Amino acid sequence: MSRLPLAGIRVADFTWIGAGSYTTKLLADFGAEVIKVESSTRMDSLRSTAPFKDSVAGINRSGYFADRNTSKRSIQLNLKHPEGPGIARALIAKSDIVANNFTPGTMERFGLGYKDVITFKRDIIYISMSMQGGSGPDAKYVGFGLTIAALTGLQYLSGQTDRPPAGTGTNYPDHVPNPCHGAFALLSAIYHKRRTGEGQFIDLAQTEPTIALLGPAVVDYTVNGRVAERCGNDHWWAAPRGAYPCSGADRWIAISIYNDEQWRALEEILGPVAGSSERDWRDHAVRHQHRQALDALIGARTAGWNARELMTKLQARGVPSGVVQTSKDLIEEDAQLAHRKHWIALEHKEMGETLYNAPPIRLSRTPANLSRPAPLLGEHTEEVCLDVLGMMRPQFDELRAAGVFE
Repeated sequence: MSRLPLAGIRVADFTWIGAGSYTTKLLADFGAEVIKVESSTRMDSLRSTAPFKDSVAGINRSGYFADRNTSKRSIQLNLKHPEGPGIARALIAKSDIVANNFTPGTMERFGLGYKDVITFKRDIIYISMSMQGGSGPDAKYVGFGLTIAALTGLQYLSGQTDRPPAGTGTNYPDHVPNPCHGAFALLSAIYHKRRTGEGQFIDLAQTEPTIALLGPAVVDYTVNGRVAERCGNDHWWAAPRGAYPCSGADRWIAISIYNDEQWRALEEILGPVAGSSERDWRDHAVRHQHRQALDALIGARTAGWNARELMTKLQARGVPSGVVQTSKDLIEEDAQLAHRKHWIALEHKEMGETLYNAPPIRLSRTPANLSRPAPLLGEHTEEVCLDVLGMMRPQFDELRAAGVFE
């Protein structure tokens, strides 16, 4: 761990659920010591979120929670107990970073807001990842990934033209734009602190990184006054473009044709595409104008193919294509992920051997590593209190008996 790029950085992690937990996981996997502050009185709701190992529910058996919290330690601390905030302050005093993704005002109620913290830890780096930022008319609105996707317009653009908004099938803002922007902001603040000795407050509004995904829609409106609409797999230029059936139950391949050369390669592999004698499919304009009819013809041709075999042949000819994979395919069939050793098995104290995603970034000199599986609730409370905070055993036992570590 000492060779990892963030070794020596300690994070007091008050985040929960998706985006916040994933942000601090990125730091932990790259060597930071992340101490997750939790309480049984108000648990991270991911702990009670399926899927559960062996379909047996339990606060330490959630695969969703496990994937978001590798390489961390967990301390159980009831901040509503009179002694709780004092212990949290002691942890913060020995940390480089404080992270939370609560509604603005939550940390302040415990005396743990940024203005409180800098009175005893002047150089702290403090990130707050609320839904809409720390100020403004909507700042205190409560939200989750689904809410953020709706507010930003991501939901509006997801789905078929003639159907209501479908969304992305998952809380997409929690998994990509927000944790990645949060981690980048923290790395920038760490670099600044190393140059100047100064900490700072990071106010990340989770709606704003998600809006950054919608550049074309924003530009189209600002330049043309046109509101982008749902279009399913349709595209303003490519045709054919979509997911087409293959042999087997619910097997599909995605294909996108952007130019005449790709079209010729597609026909050479699938065979000449018939249809109306009045339509010359060699003409890109004709393909795009009649793309719905063309989709049906392409689907009839792909239906007899094995999806992976067809993808291999199309890719060899420069045709953008990909098998529509299931989770089983990703784990058992994807040769590229296997080559990159993407799947890592770790021994969890309650779940046994469990599968985790490797960090998707490969550094040649300091490769990241999953140092430990996700922690049990409060698994490291005693360890952190005695070894990190320097608490004496009698004091720890007294506080535990008083219910501080619930």
